[in-house]
Amino acid sequence: MIVEEIMKKDVTTLFPENTIADAIKLMADKKIRHIPIVNKDNSVIGLVSDRDIKDAAPSVFHWDEHKGELENPVKSIMTTNVITGHPLDFVEEISAIFYEHNISCLPITKDKKLVGIVTETDLLHTLVELTGAHQPGSQIEVKVPNKAGMLCEIASVISIRKANIQSVLVYPDQKDERYKILVVRIQTMNPIAVIEDLKKAGHHVLWPNLPGVSS
Repeated sequence: MIVEEIMKKDVTTLFPENTIADAIKLMADKKIRHIPIVNKDNSVIGLVSDRDIKDAAPSVFHWDEHKGELENPVKSIMTTNVITGHPLDFVEEISAIFYEHNISCLPITKDKKLVGIVTETDLLHTLVELTGAHQPGSQIEVKVPNKAGMLCEIASVISIRKANIQSVLVYPDQKDERYKILVVRIQTMNPIAVIEDLKKAGHHVLWPNLPGVSS
């Protein structure tokens, strides 16, 4: 999946000369937390977040004394070293950028012009859709040797019961690098028969560990 498929294309922006008050109103009206700051060529030159606003806004205890600060331009509080992505970047690649840089949004540019934005909420929704977690089904976790062909073996056992596989995730066993964990989500509300088949085939099912199912 590429970024273009999940990014918001109707991006709310401000110019650097707009005021902090403008940004506060825009965030409230649009129910957003991030505003890219662009120049007349629609190139990203900065980013203002709700956190920047909170840091810049006067305390409620001294509001009357400092409310004039809200008329300062957003360029006075914006982040200028903005990380951006491209519409053809893979979603997993930008997820890594979010993780490595601890950011919560990523403006998307093409030919140096703003064409979209991706937020951490967009990534969360995409993860839910990719894993099928929002659909009825059952999750099975299997510990397997870290070698080629194991996913095929697990899928072959599941296919015997004609259970539809909705998604598969693979991650290393944190305790033993010789193994990895396969997380398989199947389209059935009763996985007991599949679990029984997996255990009879010699596989180590971590979850669900159901009472009465042979080990």
